[in-house]
Amino acid sequence: MFLRRRPKDEAPVAGPAEQTVDSAGAADIAAAPEANWQPVDETPGDISTGLERSRGGFMSRLRGALRGGPTGADWDAVEEVLIAGDVGGALAMDIVEHARARKEEMTAESAVRAELESRLLPGDPGWRPYAGGAGKPAVVLMVGVNGTGKTTTIGKLAYKYRSDGKSVLLAAADTFRAAAIDQLRVWSDRAGCQFVAHAPGADPSAVIFDALDAAVARNVDVVIADTAGRLHTKSNLMEELAKMRRVIDKRLPGARPEVLFVLDATTGQNGLAQAKVFHEATGLTGIVLTKLDSTAKGGIVFAIEDSLKVPVRYVGVGERLGDLLPFDPDAFVDALFA
Repeated sequence: MFLRRRPKDEAPVAGPAEQTVDSAGAADIAAAPEANWQPVDETPGDISTGLERSRGGFMSRLRGALRGGPTGADWDAVEEVLIAGDVGGALAMDIVEHARARKEEMTAESAVRAELESRLLPGDPGWRPYAGGAGKPAVVLMVGVNGTGKTTTIGKLAYKYRSDGKSVLLAAADTFRAAAIDQLRVWSDRAGCQFVAHAPGADPSAVIFDALDAAVARNVDVVIADTAGRLHTKSNLMEELAKMRRVIDKRLPGARPEVLFVLDATTGQNGLAQAKVFHEATGLTGIVLTKLDSTAKGGIVFAIEDSLKVPVRYVGVGERLGDLLPFDPDAFVDALFA
């Protein structure tokens, strides 16, 4: 690796790993050893195993309420269980109301299951971020508050795309925390990805610009950008993301960047409230739900999709690289009711 000075308007070019310096601070534009990289040989995660705690908690109590007693389901108890399972108060009441109406046609459990299924958006397990055309990478902006597993999720997502044969570049646009840049660098090495970063405190949009330049020059398939993981005011959120989008539009006309919100399933309704703030400010296109295996309240999935009308794209069901799974609503409900 060597150090050189480059003019402000000179774009990074394809070539060996290098480090440059510009007015925004140190810009690290590193090529990954893609030719030598191999995915870890491990068994992929499983949604059924990942929902064991929810089946033993939320679903066990729900089944008990649905069996009721001699007179059938205890609908008040059903509503309470749904609320306690992070489905949310208003949605729980609506589900119970409609399930009771279905009760004449099916069992209470089947009625509740049908209502829960109807609150999920149509599945698309094969979903991938949109590439704007030949020579243009797909762009994914990852947003969310600190502590939700955002940087780890980026690493796992990059690993998933690399395992599918895609080239990936990670952009360290969370310049607010030096630790976030270091973490992302480690994940880029682990997943065999290219990596772009500036110095801590630099303009996040400058990182995006250099990342897109490097991606186009090197024919990268997917650019995944980490963004600041702190709760902004809505106006600051809007301004920061809007600036990034202007940079993307300028460099990649016609691009449709995905904005994925990383939500910790263990935070339940608090996490949903955070997602609403981000959605209002940035227009989320998808949700990545982490730590689903660590909660006994799997009902948060229904609350998210019903409230935001934004699809859950991936769910995290463990710590391993292969434990980030494309979300399949049918498989999810089957696993809950297994």
